[in-house]
Amino acid sequence: MKENVIQLKTFQFAVRIIKLYKYLVEEKKEFVLSKQILKAGTSIGANTEEAIGGYSKKDFTAKLGIAYKEARETNYWLRLLKETEYISESEFQSLITDCEEILKILFSIMRTSNEK
Repeated sequence: MKENVIQLKTFQFAVRIIKLYKYLVEEKKEFVLSKQILKAGTSIGANTEEAIGGYSKKDFTAKLGIAYKEARETNYWLRLLKETEYISESEFQSLITDCEEILKILFSIMRTSNEK
């Protein structure tokens, strides 16, 4: 079976987001923003999985669109966490780079899917 790059990247990103959530709750005692980024950041992979299992092209593109929107939201929460100094610049750069890569891949898949 061929490795699905977006499936792998969104899963690995979700693992990083869960670790970030645990850090924010346990070390920073931050409970509101941490829950927001947990929901959005893990939802990217969940919706990607649903898209892969979609029963029609319409279902596939709809779920992928949701994954893209969740990635945009995650991008927002990451920027907010950095600006409020809950995460360091280096932590932010590492996470935002992954998030932006996922956004580019999802956008490319959606564009290609709509062309067919």
